[in-house]
Amino acid sequence: MAQGFSEKELQDMRLQFDQFDMDGNGHITCAEIGELMKALGESVPGYKIRDMIKEVDLDENGTVEFSEFLEMFKKISSGKTKYALAQTAEKAKKLVTVAGMSEASAEGTQHSFSEEEKIAFVDWINYQLEEDADLKKHLPIGEDGSQLFEAVHDGLILCKLINASVKDTIDERAMNKGKLNTFTIHENQTLAVNSASSIGCNIVNIGAQDLMDGKPHLVLGLVWQVIKIGLFAKISFQNCPNLAVLLEEGETLEDLMALSPEEILLRWFNYHLKQAGSPRRVNNFRGDIKDSECYTILLNQIAPEDSCVDMSPMNESDMEKRADKMLREANKIGCRKFVRPKDVVKGNQRLNLAFVANLFNTYPALKAPEEGLPDFDLGDFGETREERTFRNWMNSMGVSPFVNNLYKDLTDGHVMLQLMDKVKPGIVDWDKRVNPSESFKKMGGNMKKLENCNYAVELGHKLGFSLVGIDGKDLHDGNKTLTLAVVWQLMRAYTLSLLQKLNKSDKPIKDQEIVDWVNTTLSNAGKNSSISSFKDKTIATSLPVIDLVDSIKPNSINYELVHQGSSDEELLQNAKYAISMCRKIGARVYALPEDLVEVKPKMCLTVFACLMVRAKTLKTSS
Repeated sequence: MAQGFSEKELQDMRLQFDQFDMDGNGHITCAEIGELMKALGESVPGYKIRDMIKEVDLDENGTVEFSEFLEMFKKISSGKTKYALAQTAEKAKKLVTVAGMSEASAEGTQHSFSEEEKIAFVDWINYQLEEDADLKKHLPIGEDGSQLFEAVHDGLILCKLINASVKDTIDERAMNKGKLNTFTIHENQTLAVNSASSIGCNIVNIGAQDLMDGKPHLVLGLVWQVIKIGLFAKISFQNCPNLAVLLEEGETLEDLMALSPEEILLRWFNYHLKQAGSPRRVNNFRGDIKDSECYTILLNQIAPEDSCVDMSPMNESDMEKRADKMLREANKIGCRKFVRPKDVVKGNQRLNLAFVANLFNTYPALKAPEEGLPDFDLGDFGETREERTFRNWMNSMGVSPFVNNLYKDLTDGHVMLQLMDKVKPGIVDWDKRVNPSESFKKMGGNMKKLENCNYAVELGHKLGFSLVGIDGKDLHDGNKTLTLAVVWQLMRAYTLSLLQKLNKSDKPIKDQEIVDWVNTTLSNAGKNSSISSFKDKTIATSLPVIDLVDSIKPNSINYELVHQGSSDEELLQNAKYAISMCRKIGARVYALPEDLVEVKPKMCLTVFACLMVRAKTLKTSS
């Protein structure tokens, strides 16, 4: 595992890190340590907090990143030294209340969450789903106490929220509605978890029962991921071709779209500040927006002329009152979402990021220059279905950093190596062979990245991958064709490794074994469908998948909803139902309905393999 730690140790340390990292931006700051110390009832001078960070801050950027946090514990475990930050982390485990409320896990560890974020997410859910007839008894959710955690109990709100973020992820016909019992509620939550995974949410350590129990830190963590994915989905050339005006000198459109959504939002924000003639620039969604000046300027730039938005908030000297007036201006254009005055003044990174993303999605206000935009094909800059599926799979596995761009974000080798360690735990020598991320910032950083990529290719050979003509430089350079070839083999190897574990064998699983299992299972259940390979054209009807789901979990399919596949629309409807039902019975399927209709062999393999994993898991547990 990364840095020589086990999966469980990494998860525990991530929880400890997240207790400090209150805004969820991946960096522990002096202010965040100070807030945690206050929650512990301790008053610590600022210089001592700065010393805490300095002890651990290997790249000397003034904050602590997760890799540095791990390095600290690595040194502690070897008995080399002690750290004040680590001692504080141990104290934080005992916290019962941070930011208002917390929830104790089954193991007795305390997990905190932000009351402000809970309120913001409740408001967004009420806004997004208020017209949904199936949720009349659920909405509106109140902001007080545990109402949100009680409202998500039956899984319907989470399923609907996922669809609001990424349209048609879940087939409505697969949701259990009306009068529900414990079994049908568990099915809804299983559907929600696996569907969230399919759109790129990190669902490590989140199960259906956790959501039924309304565990606050897990519910809020998942809700935030779903909301963020929905907000970021619209930041693309497909939705806003005029993003091209944000190009800087010497950049290509591909360079622009390789930026993370956060980076594009910052560039968009600064573009409007520049257009307004302001000398101010924002480099983050924390300290740079606390005084509301930049927000006030942005609102005046993007608001329609007849909205009556003005600069009057700047007449107020009190920061919180100014923030309140600024948000009233935002309300004039229907964009008072996610933040309250205190969230602005405190610089809550997560909520301010969501506020700006919603502003962009509602009023991008980007006009093409008089000379026109560069001549380009929108299709060249959008993700293919295959790319999106691979990226979502990686993120659902909890890789760090989050993969926004399938090619750019793999060029240092770290994500590839993390995935290889999941395929075969222990195969990666993190201590001796992997260059840490802090080394990339120093002279020779690109060479360090290349060494990681070379190591990834070396391990790929050990895993039996077909890598003829592929070397580390191809991954480091972001070669699309060759990177995709490696990523596909990683996804396939991971899926098949789950089968190997269930079989308690190191013997590689062959494609024909899966095909044979599919046909035997269908035949034993009295089904008429079968497949000859993952290229079989009958897969386009989705009937083999639907029948297989019903074979694994009898009576789970409502055959009155299944078409015989005589038209393109019927084929797609069957595929949507099939994919959602796979997820509902517990198969973690990443393929999309179109993959079945078009009979994409690679994705079809993963569907049947995941169903095989689920069937064997159920058999083992029974």
